[in-house]
Amino acid sequence: MVKDPELIEKENNKKISNIILAIPRSFKNMNGEYETDFINCVLWDSVAKSTVEYCKKGSIVGVKGRIQSRTVENEESGKKYYIEVIAEKVTFLSQDNKDKK
Repeated sequence: MVKDPELIEKENNKKISNIILAIPRSFKNMNGEYETDFINCVLWDSVAKSTVEYCKKGSIVGVKGRIQSRTVENEESGKKYYIEVIAEKVTFLSQDNKDKK
C-alpha cells in the first residue's frame, strides 16, 4: 500500500476506503529496470473497516475483486475515464505493529 488507508462514511451509512497498491512488474523494461504499476482499489463496508484497522502504508496485501470502469464528466476537464478494482476480499500478507508509525 502506498499510503495509510482512510475510512470514509457516506450519508447512507456505507463505509468506503480507496487504496492504491504498488505492483512491481515481473519483467525488466528496455533499460533493464523493473517498473511498477499503481492500482486504485475501492473497498466497501466490512472490507474497508478491517483494512483501515489492520493495514498502513507499506503493508503487503492480496486483493480479490473485479475490474470496473467509470466515466466522470465535468465542464473544466471534460470526460475522464477511470479503471479501478472493486475489492471483494483483502488478505493481510504482512502486518506491522500499528504503533510503529
